[in-house]
Amino acid sequence: MSFKQVHQQYNWDEVQNSILQKTSSDVERALQSATPTLEDFKALISPAAEPYLEQMAQKSHQLTLKRFGKTMQMYIPLYLSNECANGCIYCGFNCKNKINRVTLSKEEILQEAAIIKEMGFEHVLLVTGEHPKACGIDYISEVVDLLRDSFANISVEIAPMDVPDYERMQQKGLNTVYIYQETYNKTRYPIYHPKGKKSDFNYRLETPDRLGEAEIHRIGVGCLLGLEDWRTDTFFTALHLNYLEQKYWKTKYSISFPRLRPHAGSFEPNSIVNDKQLVQLICAYRIFNQELEISLSTRENPVFRNNMVKLGVTSMSAGSKTEPGGYANPDKELKQFEVSDSRSSAEVSQMIIAQGYEAVWKDWDACFTV
Repeated sequence: MSFKQVHQQYNWDEVQNSILQKTSSDVERALQSATPTLEDFKALISPAAEPYLEQMAQKSHQLTLKRFGKTMQMYIPLYLSNECANGCIYCGFNCKNKINRVTLSKEEILQEAAIIKEMGFEHVLLVTGEHPKACGIDYISEVVDLLRDSFANISVEIAPMDVPDYERMQQKGLNTVYIYQETYNKTRYPIYHPKGKKSDFNYRLETPDRLGEAEIHRIGVGCLLGLEDWRTDTFFTALHLNYLEQKYWKTKYSISFPRLRPHAGSFEPNSIVNDKQLVQLICAYRIFNQELEISLSTRENPVFRNNMVKLGVTSMSAGSKTEPGGYANPDKELKQFEVSDSRSSAEVSQMIIAQGYEAVWKDWDACFTV
């Protein structure tokens, strides 16, 4: 059984209505629960929970301190390629967008890596478009080989692959794979993904299962906030996480909350998630799952990121460039999306330290797995 079968047991509209019908009593019960359920999670993300945001924030803060202490993991994305065979209408890498296409060579990758190392990072996230020829398994495998002695932790955000491919990269030292479903609304999914392999809803949905089978150390999931109703989509994300943790219990898990940002193209969000709602969502996830790594990228503005240090987030990027070769040779035409927090890694680190937290540059090493 994969998550595909679990997903089929739920009706989108029924889930949405169930969330909207939650009451203040449901929220209070969820806040008092030592082991919150999926129904409790619905209450915490419901409109009924909005007056309880202060209580949610306090509990989220306490739970995060208990599990993670006053630490913030630092990471940085390294964009390797903006070539893509998909036609996702919300993405700057859409194959129909008239932008210059670039895939970095080994020499260019090493140049980017050297700059990133100078910035202090030991955790690097390799990002590509989804193009099987330009940046498929052979290319990614070579890059992991190239960089594994330079960084303590290598993660990827790339096109979904099969189990043998993930096993191959895991053996080379790959630590984490991030895979976002974008939206769990199967009916409307084809509207956003009309072209390319990504248009296969079920193949993408079952990718975390393949990652679990390959025994990848950490799996990151999430949905793209701005496509469909955020409450319903994030419930399905929680459902997915709940399933994965029960089936692949040796694996660690991470979640991100990307909100749509300006990019090449003209797509406008269908569902706006304001700052208060995003705080509610992050706190709800922390209360629901105390072990979960919660990541916040430079998509979000500096003020918001500053305020989230103490409210459940455990991992932040900094100094990010979203175009291939962006650290050595910035080129706005190659970007996937516009960064909102443009502060340097040193500035973000100082912000974290000023709040009494530690900016952690390295917390894992391959030698501990031997």
